Amino acid sequence: MQNKISDVLVENWDYVMDVEDWQPPLKDALEGVTSEQASWKPEGAAGNSIWETVNHLTYYKELLLRKLKGLEKLPDLESNDATFTVTESGEEAWNQAVAKLKSVHASLREIIVALEEGAYEWGGSGHAPGEEVMSLILHDSYHTGQIVLVRKLQGSWPGQRSFD
Repeated sequence: MQNKISDVLVENWDYVMDVEDWQPPLKDALEGVTSEQASWKPEGAAGNSIWETVNHLTYYKELLLRKLKGLEKLPDLESNDATFTVTESGEEAWNQAVAKLKSVHASLREIIVALEEGAYEWGGSGHAPGEEVMSLILHDSYHTGQIVLVRKLQGSWPGQRSFD
């Protein structure tokens, strides 16, 4: 049975958020994280908190979602570093940040499911939709590993994990 390109993209999209594969999915990496843990940073100028990383992931997912839906672009930020900004605190704000990440991810999934075989052909400027989705999958995987590492450094990652 031959899969459509979008089937492969959807499968990998699901690995990033919901399905255990070679690494824990984002939902597992974020499960049980409190706002205090989400705000914690490892020592060093280059260390980001989990919350900062969640906001960064959400920004780039929302950027692609708006592009693929033909909506107005998000305002340009002065740098990539600005996508890691956290302006709120507390459990409610943290839970809302995670909910937004998951919501934007789910909305993008709907678009990915609808991609046709021409997903890698693009008449516009920039990359084809399939290329952008695959790039975001790799981006999410990279940052999920960072979140897990931060949790290990702070002692909030389980010593033993079971997964199916």
